[in-house]
Amino acid sequence: MVKKAVCLISGGLDSAVSAFIAKDMGYELFALSFVYGQRHNKEIESAKKIANILDVKKHMIFDINIGQFGGSSLVDESIAPEIDHKLEDIGKNIPNTYVPARNTIFLSVALGFAETVDADAIFIGATSADYSGYPDCRPKYFQAFQKMADLATKKGVNGKNIQIMTPVLTLNKSEIIKKGSMLGVPFDKTWSCYLGGKKACGRCDSCLLRLKGFKEAGLKDPLEYEILPIWY
Repeated sequence: MVKKAVCLISGGLDSAVSAFIAKDMGYELFALSFVYGQRHNKEIESAKKIANILDVKKHMIFDINIGQFGGSSLVDESIAPEIDHKLEDIGKNIPNTYVPARNTIFLSVALGFAETVDADAIFIGATSADYSGYPDCRPKYFQAFQKMADLATKKGVNGKNIQIMTPVLTLNKSEIIKKGSMLGVPFDKTWSCYLGGKKACGRCDSCLLRLKGFKEAGLKDPLEYEILPIWY
């Protein structure tokens, strides 16, 4: 019997690598991406390209405008994303790019999608080893969500739990990039920058962590940047 997986594909590097890992593990893929009120559509454009390369069975683009709540620079254009942090300071505090309860909302929708297509697993590209301080990217969070998923679904009640898979959770960015490189992830099709310019900004936390990862992996980031940090 073919295993099925719902892959949360944001268009970013981590979610792309996670989806390619699922493919490599032999899952038939169903992609799920969200239009959630984010300040640009570059992520969705990238997600479509990645899903197409993966030849997913279905790509669901789900519209759920949590941006109506505000509370984050990713969904409220009156709040500027924080930039020019020192690498050693990233993750010490929860930045203003944190979108309240985003992973909980996304995973809940993914759970419904997974039950509908009778999927065995949900893959999400969260990482806790080299991240921006988001509380919904920690191992304890995913352990708790797994317990909830087991209790809250028909499949779970029937003893066929939908596994919440976090294949890059304990990897740092360079390890994720090396893994993706081995799997043939098209990094040039991914988008990590919190801003939506023609080029990645090179100054937001996401750009800085991505560039740090490529440098430590000994690989060149194929994206173009407005500015590169002096250490790159």
